[in-house]
Amino acid sequence: KCRTGPLDIVFVIDSSRSVRPFEFETMRRFMIDIISNLDVGPNATRVGVIQYSSQVQNIFSLKTFFTWADMEKAINSIIPLAQGTMTGLAIQYVMNVAFTTQEGARPPHKKIPRIAIIVTDGRPQDRVTEVATQARNAGIEIYAVGIQRADMNSLRAMASPPLEEHVFLVESFELIQQFGKQFQDKLCGVDMCVEREHGCQHSCVSTPGSFYCECNPGYRLNADGKTCSPIDACADGRHGCQHQCVSVRGSYSCRCRPGYYLSQNKRSCTMIDYCSFGNHSCQHECVSIPNGHYCRCRSGYTLQPDSKSCRATDLCNGVDHGCEFKCVSTEGSYHCMCPEGQQLQADGKTCSKCGAGHVDLVMVIDGSKSVRPQNFELVKQFVNRIVDLLDVSPHGTRVGLVQYSSRVRTEFPLNKYHSADEIKKAVMDVEYMEKGTMTGLALKHMVEHSFSELEGARPLSHNIPRIGLVFTDGRSQDDISEWARRAKESGIVMFAVGVGKAVEEELRAIASEPVEQHFSYSADFTTMTHFVENFSLNICPEEGKGETEIRSPCECEALVQFQTNTVDILQSLTEKNILWTHSLAQMTARLEDLEKQIAKKK
Repeated sequence: KCRTGPLDIVFVIDSSRSVRPFEFETMRRFMIDIISNLDVGPNATRVGVIQYSSQVQNIFSLKTFFTWADMEKAINSIIPLAQGTMTGLAIQYVMNVAFTTQEGARPPHKKIPRIAIIVTDGRPQDRVTEVATQARNAGIEIYAVGIQRADMNSLRAMASPPLEEHVFLVESFELIQQFGKQFQDKLCGVDMCVEREHGCQHSCVSTPGSFYCECNPGYRLNADGKTCSPIDACADGRHGCQHQCVSVRGSYSCRCRPGYYLSQNKRSCTMIDYCSFGNHSCQHECVSIPNGHYCRCRSGYTLQPDSKSCRATDLCNGVDHGCEFKCVSTEGSYHCMCPEGQQLQADGKTCSKCGAGHVDLVMVIDGSKSVRPQNFELVKQFVNRIVDLLDVSPHGTRVGLVQYSSRVRTEFPLNKYHSADEIKKAVMDVEYMEKGTMTGLALKHMVEHSFSELEGARPLSHNIPRIGLVFTDGRSQDDISEWARRAKESGIVMFAVGVGKAVEEELRAIASEPVEQHFSYSADFTTMTHFVENFSLNICPEEGKGETEIRSPCECEALVQFQTNTVDILQSLTEKNILWTHSLAQMTARLEDLEKQIAKKK
């Protein structure tokens, strides 16, 4: 057996009409004799056979058979094509198809020699020089075997260098079998790994007339082509280990940092849940961390020095107090409060609605990009907290809502909804606008449209207070002064609420007098709920249900009341004057007595 190393061999057999049947039989015998002396197998030498004339036919490819018996049977079943002699076409097929990995050729990086053995008896009917050069440049070693009438120039044009080792001319088909034994020796040659000092660190692989070095699994061949280095499987970064990659002889394993364990996929890491051991003794919550745990208290509680137990610091945050307006914590307890002008109900939680007076309220909210979606939801909750204070009805309080950014949009006018529930639902359905901050444009819209009778504002003659509440989180991109002034001149009581980067100067310009009672500021959206308490008294007047009673100071009842009050004040002053006179007389008598005593002593 030829055991110099694995080869990929493809026989290219001429079956043109010039090859007579008995001559073709000798070609079969030639292939079978050579194959029978090869060490064939999937990891040894692989063999393929094609025949050609005017066309190319694949008999079996490099991946089809791996035993000598199967190959012999397939070769004996070949039916010659008996047409022209298109040798160039056959070489093209060998290069483009037969020696591809899809057809069974080993990849180039494995350095398995690719050998084509062309057997022909005549002159090619197509060009072979160019295509043969391309095949040789692609790494295919070509042996050209000519029989009887073969053209020597064509053989030399096809074969690999050196030509004396790759070009053969056999005088007749009868001599091809004898030539086969000589060709086998040429093909196999000597075992270069045995005959020479190869210098391979791990293993030497013989090829016809040469050899190459290979490394054991887990190692790669160095640039010198002989020595080997361990492969760092972690170095290419494709290991997928979440924490650490450990290289082990060409392979790798994943390792987790302390406090974590390796998951079932052998790549990701899961933190050890120390709380699940059940020995933490935390009163409220146990929180696992790498290499341990710590205790945490629920909101409204403080962790005690033992780092396990909790104590309530603010019962309003620690329990579901149910207060409608405000919860006030006391030592170990809490109670509910209502805004000024409202009474706490018998349940100790709810407040009387703002029914003592009715208003037309338009809230103008900032929907610019700087607010952000999550904070805009808090603004809508803030709006609904104010609505909860109001006695909303067609003849009571009316509420409208405007949102602005780079443009202004009426979300709903004063005459749209007639109950608090309808308004609160509409508020939560409002979509965030984003973009700029045109506060001046929003004020203009409020004055010209929102408080018009067309949109539900009641006539000024009805003396229904008109209240505008502007909410913003930043500096306006347009001028606000003119329309803030016009709003107040038109009788609208203006409130200004600022959060975050709102400008105090602008808030004060918007607010009505006294300014300190009509503007508020908070650094954070989450802490702005206290604004509701600040506005409740002014939004809910204590007296009047729409119409204000104006009494003349000259009416009889008014004069009588004035006279009564005046008499009471004068009587009080008279009584005080009598007391002062009596005290002065006593003081004068004492002084006279002291003067007499001093005179006697002299």
